[in-house]
Amino acid sequence: MTSHQLSGVVMTHPKRRPAAEHVVQTSPPGALRVVMDPDPTGTPSVLRTALAAWEAIEDGATHQLVIQDDMLLSESFFERVNDAVAAMPDAALALFALWDSRNGAAIRFGAMAGARWVGAVNEYFPCVAIVLPRAVAEGFVRYGRQRLGAWPDDILMHRYLTDHGVPRYVSVPNLAEHQDHGSISGNAFRGPRRSVCFLPGDRPGDEGHRLTGLSVLPFFKYGVARCAVRVAGPGPERWLHMDCEQYLRGLELPGALLTPPGPESDAPDVRGTWLTALAMGHEAARLGLAPDGSGPAVRPEVYAEAIATIGPGGISNTSTEERIAERREALEAVARRALSAGHEAADRPAPRRPRRPTGPTVRGGASPLGEHLTRRLADLAGPDAPLDAVLDLTGLREGSPARRLTIHLPDDPRPYTLAVGEVYGPGCSRDTLIGRMVWDALRSLPMTIPGAPETEIHPLYVDDLADAVLTVLHTRPTAHSLTAADEKPTTLAELADTIHAAVRPVPVLTGPSGAEPAAASPDFTDGLRPPGWASATAPAKGLHAFSQWLAYEGTLLTVV
Repeated sequence: MTSHQLSGVVMTHPKRRPAAEHVVQTSPPGALRVVMDPDPTGTPSVLRTALAAWEAIEDGATHQLVIQDDMLLSESFFERVNDAVAAMPDAALALFALWDSRNGAAIRFGAMAGARWVGAVNEYFPCVAIVLPRAVAEGFVRYGRQRLGAWPDDILMHRYLTDHGVPRYVSVPNLAEHQDHGSISGNAFRGPRRSVCFLPGDRPGDEGHRLTGLSVLPFFKYGVARCAVRVAGPGPERWLHMDCEQYLRGLELPGALLTPPGPESDAPDVRGTWLTALAMGHEAARLGLAPDGSGPAVRPEVYAEAIATIGPGGISNTSTEERIAERREALEAVARRALSAGHEAADRPAPRRPRRPTGPTVRGGASPLGEHLTRRLADLAGPDAPLDAVLDLTGLREGSPARRLTIHLPDDPRPYTLAVGEVYGPGCSRDTLIGRMVWDALRSLPMTIPGAPETEIHPLYVDDLADAVLTVLHTRPTAHSLTAADEKPTTLAELADTIHAAVRPVPVLTGPSGAEPAAASPDFTDGLRPPGWASATAPAKGLHAFSQWLAYEGTLLTVV
């Protein structure tokens, strides 16, 4: 006898009913039923169908299993699901995570630890194959009904579960794989969407072995090696978003170690895989995990698959299935070598000079932007930069007549000022010109250009702003009124095109947006820039990073 009863459905649209029926027919009799989109001729909405699927829980069932119609289930799927529900009856269980996601990064550490489940991290909660306790499913239906037409179901699910304190876990390895039958909801632009680690013949057992509390998550996404780092301290869970290279430099690893060895060291997929796995190896050492999958509880086949998908996930948005298959073996070798190198670097004696835990003091109140700026300055400053400076961010607030950041140094009575244009990136508010446009694209809403399309602005990514400050701290230029802006401006139309490509391909409109029309940036042509400084972040990279931070951390924002 079991204390739980599982009800299960496959959610689908009439166009894909045969795929859903195939999932039902290849599952144990009576395990799954088909639930259709209740408004198939309406605007495509995964959430609308998902709510119908959660409502379809059978009488007497304690848990509801919802699967999307394009999933391939493992041979032990139902056995592992039932065992996991028995072991964690109050938890939400995700049975799939993408190979380029933060939850995917957590699963890789889980594979290195021999865990069967990992605690879900601050990202969307994967909903393509998911189990919820009955009360949680019913609560999410009420929550989702009030938010139709806003966020995708997976982001709403993460927020609902987090707000209500529901334990959240993701399976290691995944119990389902995405088959890419096309996307009705508009996700095809992302390329192949595969599991971080799927083994059809995975053996059931030991469902109580879990890994939780991760605080460093390196992942390779959209061609960029990124790292999410949890902010220590009380209060709501918060994460800083940065490049792996910055994170590794902050650990004071030798500069030569950040360059991959071998003839393909300059290849973007090799470099991204190397930096991601290097950071993973270093963190694995801190967690007491072996970098080669040799731990006592580790399943070698699970470890091997999890590591093999680092590189393919990172290039999936611009690569075909064939290209990914061609590069998989070579990138797996790069990942394994980097894991060992990162682990070895962590095992070496610490440098004589302890790492600076913080950057300059921020005036104007604690803020996510201040946290990102000071973290980057601390990571990249080096031993001689005067990090006892005070940064005044109040002049960056939306509506300031002339946006500027002010730097106060203890041995200089005259502050430095950096005139800037439109600052954007992790830590920045959605209530800005760029923030509003990205925010709409994130939610699949039409993006409205706030003013004349030819209006010129000067976007400035957060990392480039931090680098400008660092240049001032190092060089102490004679001129104290400086500019941190490119000479060449960007038009609003060009900005919209880049958001369309880097965030989500939504319609672009011109006309009233509910906000004040954008004013052109000041003319920075003749401004003095910090010696040798120039912005280095490609707009597409910066806008994608900004969108990810807004989606997962944006509910915690205050302006500047």
